[in-house]
Amino acid sequence: MESYVLDCLFCLLPSFLLFLFYVGLRCPRLCGWARVAVRASSWRLWVIICLILQLPLHKEKRTKAEDLKSLETDIVSGQVSDGPKLICKPTALARYLLQHCGSLTKAKLAAWPRGDPHLQTFSSQIFGEHRQKVQFTRDHLLLKDGGIVALDWAIGTRLIELTAKRRWEVKKEHQSVRKTLGCFTSTPPVLLLIPQFWGGMTPHLQLLCSQAMRQGFYVVVFHHRGTAGSPLTTTRLTEFGDPSDLEQAVTYVHSRHPSSVLVAVSEGSGSGVLLSYLGERGSSTCITAAAAISPVLLGQLWFESALPPIYHWGVLFHRKMQLSRYASSFQGSLDVDRALRSSSLRDFEEALFCSLTKKAFPSNERSLNPSYSSLRGFSPTAAWALGERANPAQDWENYWGRNEPLRDADEVSVPVLCICSSDDPLLPPTSMLPVSLFQSNPYFLLALTDKGGHCGFTLEASKDINDGKPRNEEEEEGIWSHTAVLEYLKVVSDFLKEAEGDWKSWGGQLETNSLKGQKGRMNVTALPRRRRGAMMKRSRTQPAEQSALDDVDGDLFTWKRSYTR
Repeated sequence: MESYVLDCLFCLLPSFLLFLFYVGLRCPRLCGWARVAVRASSWRLWVIICLILQLPLHKEKRTKAEDLKSLETDIVSGQVSDGPKLICKPTALARYLLQHCGSLTKAKLAAWPRGDPHLQTFSSQIFGEHRQKVQFTRDHLLLKDGGIVALDWAIGTRLIELTAKRRWEVKKEHQSVRKTLGCFTSTPPVLLLIPQFWGGMTPHLQLLCSQAMRQGFYVVVFHHRGTAGSPLTTTRLTEFGDPSDLEQAVTYVHSRHPSSVLVAVSEGSGSGVLLSYLGERGSSTCITAAAAISPVLLGQLWFESALPPIYHWGVLFHRKMQLSRYASSFQGSLDVDRALRSSSLRDFEEALFCSLTKKAFPSNERSLNPSYSSLRGFSPTAAWALGERANPAQDWENYWGRNEPLRDADEVSVPVLCICSSDDPLLPPTSMLPVSLFQSNPYFLLALTDKGGHCGFTLEASKDINDGKPRNEEEEEGIWSHTAVLEYLKVVSDFLKEAEGDWKSWGGQLETNSLKGQKGRMNVTALPRRRRGAMMKRSRTQPAEQSALDDVDGDLFTWKRSYTR
């Protein structure tokens, strides 16, 4: 009899445990204790994993002195605590952004575990999933030196979930009342996306493409030569800060959409090419505004800094795999064997671009010997077009003298927003950021957050109390940097149009006053009306295709300079 009772109790034990579990779920206090216990055990397990993988742990807690200092800064700048800090020179554009671009000052980023910098970095760069797969059509652009770069034009998305379609229809109705960037021109604006320096479309970039398309942008992705499946037709790879390929791509994109506003956004290490291009082109660029998400601002420091081993070996392995595809073609012109044996990113970069055919030609004879360019596969015309980059750098310092992203920062003439995170595991610490550049240069703005990882910036899940659905599409996707960048581009376009209108009205009033003075005093010779070229010196000659864009009613307006004074 006793054994029979024990057998019955043993059979009823699973049901009894399920009943206790159900009762526990109905008790808020027990649920809270269980949640705290699971979170604590998960954190300890994650600490062990980070110690094994040698990943740095980000400390979210701050001292009281740091909190007080942050509070004082928020009161002065008018920003919300716990949100991003906007570091910039106090100009008219900065004040306009603080008033109209709420995403730059208000962001509730996700806490641990979704907000862990390493989980965000892996999710955005490698393992992330996106609900809408963007479809592209590819253009191959032939460059002056015979190389080829790929331009992927986004043509549509495949909606996987029916609920996403319904939410998009609801949001479209709400957006019909609100102005977007595409409403200011007869054609939608063109958004040029620049991926990481080592190439490839990341999930982070895919989400930005789909969100930009929903807001009315033409989206085109620029791929460096030899990356993302584009053919490599020359024995030349792109240096870290070489903007020559991007310059020709921008000219081509502008020629296809001459009446559209052209804006650019870079991701991670792709900012090296974008910032170099904006500095070299100066005020003659076709780009109206630019943004860089988790940018590499100091290239030499980034290559010389020690990355966590898992990131370091991952990036180095990816670059070696790209080079191994063309190893036989590069023999004799590149030191491929040394590059494939390198154990750091600096050695890899130095082997490719600083030790090119040193045995064949000494450094003092490379520029004088005409057969050197032919050895690299360049025709005399291509070598002339490439200039100094037709020859390798003499050493590591000389390489960064011509490739540092901010080498021509004083020549940048369009607003550039840089979004950085204090816990970025792939970039040097925030103490190494060139803060003085953002505080003195009116064209550079820095949005600095406490959390976000590398190209992560995941928003905390926000549910509506009534129906439990996400409040809007941006919060559903959960990427703050996408919302902030697209809103920033829209607000900058608004500001520049207002500044353009103010300049034209001021110029018309000045012309009217000068004509009245001529009629009143005939014996005084009236001064001729000064054009923009006489009022402001330009470091570089403006091309013919850009003059047609800037010429309004016979005069060149100065909105690019007026708002900085």
